[in-house]
Amino acid sequence: MRILIVEDEVHLAEALSQILRKNHYSVDTVHDGQSGLDNALSGIYDLLLLDIMLPEMDGIQVLRTLREQGVQTPVIMLTAKGETDDKIAGLDYGADDYIAKPFVTGELLARIRAALRRKGEAVIPDDGLRFGDLELNTSTLKLSCKGKELKLILKESELLELLIARRQAVTSKEQIIEKLWGFDSDAEHNNVEVYISFLRKKLTFLNAGARISTIRGVGYVLEAAD
Repeated sequence: MRILIVEDEVHLAEALSQILRKNHYSVDTVHDGQSGLDNALSGIYDLLLLDIMLPEMDGIQVLRTLREQGVQTPVIMLTAKGETDDKIAGLDYGADDYIAKPFVTGELLARIRAALRRKGEAVIPDDGLRFGDLELNTSTLKLSCKGKELKLILKESELLELLIARRQAVTSKEQIIEKLWGFDSDAEHNNVEVYISFLRKKLTFLNAGARISTIRGVGYVLEAAD
């Protein structure tokens, strides 16, 4: 899962980024509303943490513009404690949730998981993703199948998570690069091919029924056994 943090307090943004990365989320941070809007419109994010008080364009304007343009990415507003009017405005313009600063890490992570579940992503409370005979625990990075288990590296876990979320749909190399490395990254197609190869070998080791098929010239699709 990839999360965009839009927060002008640099130290807070960095602290949030570290917390989320520790919990195996991919994270990008920006510090003003216009940059937040530009990044959010890319469509590569699964969730936004959006502060209300921002330079250039406040969080409410960012949210309103996103919803007017049909972007339905879940948004959790970061509000000052006791700012009831801001909370109401955010919810009225399409925010999925809000959390008041300062907040407890556990509560923030729970609200993120809840927002992703409401979006319909393949997320369940124990951080497990299931497809066919596979189960991926996104917290421990462990992949299980038919009583066997092995540990993935983070990029492998993120790639498999993406393929599970897009089950039965073809995912292009460009979409994988944007999701795993970010739209402004220097990653190339061979980076994707390497991790696809790693995952295929691990699925073979586990004797999994699920397989990653190549659709030549288009991308990859995760398929269950017939």
